[in-house]
Amino acid sequence: MRNRIRDIRRARGLTLSQVAARCQPPTTAQTVGRLETGMRTLSLEWMNRIAAALEVEPRILLSDVDSSVPQVIARLSERGIETLATPFDAVIDQGVDALVLEIGESCGEYRAGDRLWLRRIAPGEEARHVNRDALVPLPGAEFAFGRLFIRDGSRIGLLPPQSGQSQIVIDDPPWIAVAHMLVRMV
Repeated sequence: MRNRIRDIRRARGLTLSQVAARCQPPTTAQTVGRLETGMRTLSLEWMNRIAAALEVEPRILLSDVDSSVPQVIARLSERGIETLATPFDAVIDQGVDALVLEIGESCGEYRAGDRLWLRRIAPGEEARHVNRDALVPLPGAEFAFGRLFIRDGSRIGLLPPQSGQSQIVIDDPPWIAVAHMLVRMV
């Protein structure tokens, strides 16, 4: 059975071992890996255990696994609208390690319902992405979000999108994902 365990685990910045340790009772990274790939059956009991470890509703592990992909059907240019002879899937390049942040309430320049697509950057690329919004994992499956600026060495700083909040300084984050695309429902 296909599931979204791997996608959710990676979006939360967790390793197989971390998810295994958070299960009640704890399990092994190998077992979590087998559940992710479908090599082991995702029973209702396992679904509940993994969902609790990932801090999501169990139904999320199975939602949208068979959804159809939106199609690009036309292109707008200076000459006007052009119908494409062959529509193609509207997906981000598979080489991009994409994450999506859903905006629940209007905050700074973001509106409720926006979806901000982010991509992980390689270590050492932080300077190229200064003044871009970024998502950074924190211990305990938490995240920090804000405008990226460099402090010193391995420390980075984020300016939260809400006014009046203090900057967040993170020492040696495991990864940084920067804003790549904004999807706004109108």
